[in-house]
This record gives sequence, structure tokens and C-alpha cells, in this order.
Amino acid sequence: MGAVSGLVTGDAVVLGLQPARLPSRALAVLIDLVVVWAAYLLITLGLAVATASLDEAAETAVFIASFLLLLVGVPIAVETLSHGRSLGKLACGLRVVRDDGGPIRFRHALVRGAMGVVEILMTFGVVACVASLVSERGRRLGDVFAGTLVVRERIPAARVLAVPPPPPWLVGRFAGLDLSAVPEALWLEIRQYLTRARELDPAVGRRLAERLADELVARTGTPPPPGVPADAYLAGVVAERQARDSRRALAPASGMTAPVAGMTPPVSGMTAPAPGMTVPGAGPASASFVPPAATPAASPVPPPVATGDRPQSPAAPAAPSTGFAPPA
Repeated sequence: MGAVSGLVTGDAVVLGLQPARLPSRALAVLIDLVVVWAAYLLITLGLAVATASLDEAAETAVFIASFLLLLVGVPIAVETLSHGRSLGKLACGLRVVRDDGGPIRFRHALVRGAMGVVEILMTFGVVACVASLVSERGRRLGDVFAGTLVVRERIPAARVLAVPPPPPWLVGRFAGLDLSAVPEALWLEIRQYLTRARELDPAVGRRLAERLADELVARTGTPPPPGVPADAYLAGVVAERQARDSRRALAPASGMTAPVAGMTPPVSGMTAPAPGMTVPGAGPASASFVPPAATPAASPVPPPVATGDRPQSPAAPAAPSTGFAPPA
């Protein structure tokens, strides 16, 4: 298994990128060369027929221009537009990135293409192979001058190890811990230690766990509980952070308020009953029922007004006014 590259971004985050080695890079270059040379031969045959009427100097100029365009210009354009993934690299799962892990640009592809003419085309790949074998991260001269690196994009899933869970008696012990000041670089170191702890020497692993625990305490301001080993403390804090991330991710989905037990959900468009109104099918009123507010006292009935010779009987209720006056 190839060594993991120690690339560091501008945010001081260590990237776990695996540099591509010589066999995979050579296969990718071979695929690219087969495609490019096939296209070059087809275009050369077409140009030979099209320039048959030209003189020898013109034919030489056309062939040199087609050579530079297809074998140098096309690979540069492909790497620039695809951000470091040519056809061969795409087939082999490789990509060209900058030293800081970012995508390459035209100037990086230009330097790589110009040096590739000397390393690969003129020396049949001998210089590129020697430089890749000597380099710690498998870089050829074009990568060194351009400040780039070829990394593997497809890594087998078996190499991605899960963080072991903490001891059961530590679950929930760090619920009140403030983790906002812990940087991502420290989280990455802790996770890498926890996943590789069994592969380390016991004494080395203990010292590494104590150092990481001290850095974590300095960031959180809270020491671990008495008697808790450093490795168990790290596993418990990482488990607490994972639990918080899970709750934060599930918070939007669980934001709906659950209905009260036994309560029938209201029908859409149904108007709530007025206070004191009896609902069909409802049981007896509960003890917590609040009676409606008392209505103001009714005003006294005004005295009857005489209409003609027959006065209105005081005992008769007043009819509602409709605007119609009966004849006298």
C-alpha cells in the first residue's frame, strides 16, 4: 500500500491523498500515447494527401505544426479543461493536482506538457521513469517544475477504517463539552490515531494518545474525568462529536411537532368551534373548561310609544325594526 501524502492546505488541514506510483502512471501515459498517436497518424495521412501539391518546405512546416498541435497542444488542453484528468488517467483512476491539493490550471498543464516532450517523447520515457522512481512521491520532472502531483482518486473501500466506539461507560459523559474551538486538523489526527491504534507499538501509541489528549484539553478547557485513559477519552469525545453531527443532520427532518396522544388531527379547512359550542360526539366537558366571559347586562326595555288611538301593549315584545310602518 502506498504511503499517504502529507499535503497541507492553506487552512492547515492535512490531506490524506495517496500519490500514484510508476506502474499506474505508466499505464495511463501508454493509453494517452496510443490515442494521440492514432489520431496523429490519421491526420498525417490526410495532410499528406491534401498537401501533395506543395513543396517540400511547406510540407515539413505542416507536419511540424500538426506534431506540436496533437502531441503537445492537445494533452495540455485536455488536462486544463478536465482539471488534470486525461483519458488514460480517467481509466486508471488518477488525477493531477497542485502541491496543496487544488486543481491545476493552464500554466501547470503547460509546464507538464513542455517537459513531457523531453521526458517522454524524446527519451522514450526513460527520464520520466527514473525521476519517478527516485522521487518520494513518484513525481517526474514536469511535476517538480510545475508544482504538481499525480494522486489516486479511487481507493479500495477496505482501506477506509471506521473509528472504534468508546467504552460503554463513557457514552454520554461529554455531552456538555464545548467542541467549537477544536480545529479540523486535530480531529483528523485523532481519527487517524484511533483507526491505527492497534497497529502501533503500545508505548508509542500511549505517548501519542497523551499528546493528542493534552491538545484536546487545551482546546476545550475541560480535563478528562479522573481515571479515564487518554485513548478512551479521545474515543469518547470523537463519539460525542459524531452524535452531535448526526443530530444536527436529522434536525430538519424531525422539526414537526408530534400530535398529542388521542387527539384527532383537524380536517383541512375546518373552522375551530366557538367557546361554549357543543361538538357532536365529544365527551363531557373537562374540569379545566373555562366558561365564556359574561355578557354585559341587557338595557331596560323602553316604554311603549302610542300609535294612533290604540297604544301598544306593554306586554307584547317589540318587533324588530324592518323600516315598514303599518297604516294607522
